[in-house]
Amino acid sequence: PSTARMPAMTSDQPRSASSPRPRRPTLFGLIRSGLPEPPPPVDETLVRELGLRVQEGARQRLGRSLALRLVDAGSCNGCELELHALQNPFYDLERFGLRFVASPRHADVLLVTGAVTRNMREALKRTYQAIPDPKWVVAVGDCPATGGLFSKSYACVGPASAVIPIDLTIPGCPPRPQDLLAGLLALLESIGKPGRR
Repeated sequence: PSTARMPAMTSDQPRSASSPRPRRPTLFGLIRSGLPEPPPPVDETLVRELGLRVQEGARQRLGRSLALRLVDAGSCNGCELELHALQNPFYDLERFGLRFVASPRHADVLLVTGAVTRNMREALKRTYQAIPDPKWVVAVGDCPATGGLFSKSYACVGPASAVIPIDLTIPGCPPRPQDLLAGLLALLESIGKPGRR
């Protein structure tokens, strides 16, 4: 048997028919193959009922729809993905009158995600101060409630309550969209929260 080695191919040599390029998945291939797994079951009746109750609660408390401002204080983006899911065509948060706003001056509720990092402490405090009264603060997920895995890190201040007052915590890592709607409903139906001054 011969022990001679094949010469190494350089980038300027043409590729032979015996060494074709690796196949890359195309968009059409992905569309034809379908979803890799079925979507999780969701009770659409429950979502609709929760949404309508949140809408009615917002009108009773504020006389208008509820405006939400999100601040990522240092999260892994898991909670943000669930919050963004509330805006997709399936949950369609805006059909219930709830909407995310870009400016804190237009917001009623401040949603905080992630353990508060040292770099985001001042930004979170300023956003809270810019929201007009009455205002509510919701800690979305375990990290802003307790600091999570990062509470002992040198780069973190800790939970959101170390920087601003928290009115409601929605637990989960991350919380599901139904839990987020139920949490907002609990906030609106709570008694004795006239807003922070």
